[in-house]
Amino acid sequence: MSGHSKWANIKNKKEKTDSQRGKIFTKIGREIAIAVKAGGPDPANNSRLRDVIAKAKANNMPNDNISRSIKKAAGEGEGVNFSECTYEGYGPGGIAVIVEVVTDNTNRAAAEIRHIFDKSGGSMGQPGSVSWKFDKKGVMVVEKSSLIQEDDIMNAALEAGCDDFQTQEDVYEIYTDPADFSSVREEMEKAGYAFLSAEIQMVPKDTVDLTTDDKAELVEKFGKMLDRFDDNDDVQEVYHDALLPEEDEED
Repeated sequence: MSGHSKWANIKNKKEKTDSQRGKIFTKIGREIAIAVKAGGPDPANNSRLRDVIAKAKANNMPNDNISRSIKKAAGEGEGVNFSECTYEGYGPGGIAVIVEVVTDNTNRAAAEIRHIFDKSGGSMGQPGSVSWKFDKKGVMVVEKSSLIQEDDIMNAALEAGCDDFQTQEDVYEIYTDPADFSSVREEMEKAGYAFLSAEIQMVPKDTVDLTTDDKAELVEKFGKMLDRFDDNDDVQEVYHDALLPEEDEED
């Protein structure tokens, strides 16, 4: 691992207003729809759905919302038919960016994502143009507390089959191979650990350091790009290889 903390770049998601949280719930609802379509509505027989439910709970999505999303996705002739798409490119300053989309209109989504890249001083590339800069990993984040001893959680994670365990300033990060993510997450849940975040992510192999004072203008430009992606209803996740100043990561 490069030592880059993905949590440092996503922790602002846990500090959203109610309206922004509602947007997150809507996006998770789309992920539930995709998972149900792929493997059915029973979490016991659908590991992908179990993973999305874990993500929903980590984002404090109410159980009623989760149940309604599953039932809606399972209902014949109901809801919308969503498709998954991934776009790659470069942001301002050559920052590598991967955008994951769930949409009911792939032509519209492609045009809108390309427009955001162009408007932000970047460019959308071909599939594979930047994904080689990332590793696909299962990532679980557990908040530090006086009730959790580092050795205990590290040993539990290793016994569950994790690939890597890292201690950050305020969290523990557990990394797995994507194929092992469900089993490791479930073992950690059985051991009593709750997650701030639990999902499959694209983790950068190396990072572009934007924490120095001379990079302030670039940080502002890239921040606007991330805001534009966040405002797009089709965008599920955005991954990048920029290491941003913490004060610019918080609202």
